[in-house]
Amino acid sequence: MLNSDRMTAASHDRWSSHDDTRTEDHFVHLHGVSWEDYERIVAIRGDRSAPRISFVDGELEIMSPSNNHELIANHIARLVEVWCLEHDVEFNAVGSWTIGEKRKKRAAEPDECYVFGPMAGRKVPDLAIEVVWTWGGIDKLEIYRKLGVREVWFWEKGVITPYRLYGERYRRIASSKALAGIDLERLATFLDRSSTSKAIRDYRADLRRRRPSGRRNRQ
Repeated sequence: MLNSDRMTAASHDRWSSHDDTRTEDHFVHLHGVSWEDYERIVAIRGDRSAPRISFVDGELEIMSPSNNHELIANHIARLVEVWCLEHDVEFNAVGSWTIGEKRKKRAAEPDECYVFGPMAGRKVPDLAIEVVWTWGGIDKLEIYRKLGVREVWFWEKGVITPYRLYGERYRRIASSKALAGIDLERLATFLDRSSTSKAIRDYRADLRRRRPSGRRNRQ
């Protein structure tokens, strides 16, 4: 087996048996909530990344992520940023940006999200990233669909699956369109490192080893 195949298999094996019905992430669900109620709850929470609040048609979900949830999301985000820097992609990292629209009765806060290119005037990210560590209840894709988020990645049990919005529905796609050329299967193999810094160093070294020879002198 090739080294890259071993890395993929080891990473998948670590997470594949994870029980996502456990209660490491904590959820509160409220029903019959108005948009004004939603706005008040967000205001009480304040300018923090957690708990994360989702709203759809009067259903409200408050999720307090576990340490494992946050670490995985953080690792993915930092490696996405490494990839962008190594490929000269301009980006704005906007974290758990609160995106929503009263008229559509939808709002959500991704684990991580990005705008590629200029930020001015943008109301939704180009890419939202969601970690499924414990299943909640609200369908986040349904929220993002109505809000017009073009691409969403879901990490679940060691695998990152991208979805792309085509017209009025999401389709599972083989590879990202928002970051054309990124190998999500390979990126996922670096998420089990003992620290974020080690994941960054190892992934950056791997990207540079695999870079075409004409670009290898870049520091």
